[in-house]
Amino acid sequence: MRILGLDPGLRATGWGIIETDGNRLRHVGNGDVATDGRRTLAERLVQLFEGLADLIARYQPVEAAIEETFVNMNPASTLKLGQARGVGMLAAAHGGLRVVEYSPRLVKKTIVGTGKAAKAQVEAMVRTLLPGCAVAGSDAADALAVAICHAHHRPPARDRVGWGGDASAAEGRS
Repeated sequence: MRILGLDPGLRATGWGIIETDGNRLRHVGNGDVATDGRRTLAERLVQLFEGLADLIARYQPVEAAIEETFVNMNPASTLKLGQARGVGMLAAAHGGLRVVEYSPRLVKKTIVGTGKAAKAQVEAMVRTLLPGCAVAGSDAADALAVAICHAHHRPPARDRVGWGGDASAAEGRS
C-alpha cells in the first residue's frame, strides 16, 4: 500500500511516499513543493494545492498522513503554517485519500524512540529505515518520517471500514 507523508509549510511543504508490504517499507519518492515568496498568500496556497495534486495523481497513494500543527511563539507564523496544513489536507482529501494526523512528538517517538529527538536524528533514522533513499532535505525527511509513523500506527484493515471507501479496495490500490 502506498502512503503519502506531508510536513506542511508555506515556504515549502515536504512530501514523502513509501510503500508497505506487511512490515516491509520501501521508498518511492520524496521532495518538497516550494512556493514563490513574491506572490500573495492566496497564490502561494494555490501553488501548494496544485503541486500536491500533481504528486497525488502521479504517485497514486492510498492514504495520507500529515503532521499536526505546533504552536510557535509567533502567532502569524502559526497561522500561515495552519493554512498550508489545511491545503495539504484538502489536496489529499480531494485526491480521494484518507487523511490521518500525527503529533510531532509521536512521529519522533515512532522513528527515533524518543519524542524529543532532534531533526538530525529523525533524518538519520529515516535513512536507516529506508536503505538507499536519497533524502531531498529536512522537510522531505520529516514527511517520510510521518509516512513511516502512519505505516506503524494505522489500524488493521478490519478497523478501517468507513474510512471513506471499502478498506479491502484501498488495500489493492498500491
